[in-house]
Amino acid sequence: MSYLNTKTNPIILDVVIFIVRLFVGFAMISHGFPKLQTLINGGEIQFYDFLGLGSTVSLVLTVFAEFVCSIFIILGLFTRVAAGFLLFTMIIAGFVVHGADPFDKRELSLLYLSIYLIIISVGAGKFSVDHMIEKRRRASDW
Repeated sequence: MSYLNTKTNPIILDVVIFIVRLFVGFAMISHGFPKLQTLINGGEIQFYDFLGLGSTVSLVLTVFAEFVCSIFIILGLFTRVAAGFLLFTMIIAGFVVHGADPFDKRELSLLYLSIYLIIISVGAGKFSVDHMIEKRRRASDW
């Protein structure tokens, strides 16, 4: 009955968290990079105006979340905070921007949302800059 063991091997968990961070980070960068290019190229910006801040400000905030925070997720740096920004962005995308759309239009943002919830819950794991900072902090007793 060892296959019914509910304990998780910490090494396997850290490897899985690392792989998930890499995958979701690079996958989200593929959504954020075209938005970054739109921002850099200038011209007329047609983007969802979140909270009446203006299309440009909304696009800048989305680029920050989808591009910059994804790099943080990949590195495992400020992981929970970065995942929080991405979680908020996916809530807006899934429930506001695509709120009236059929499920297949909202599905991707909701899947990302669930992954960011998991990352916020479990953290970055051992294979991260966050872990190295925490280890150094404990060693020096800040």
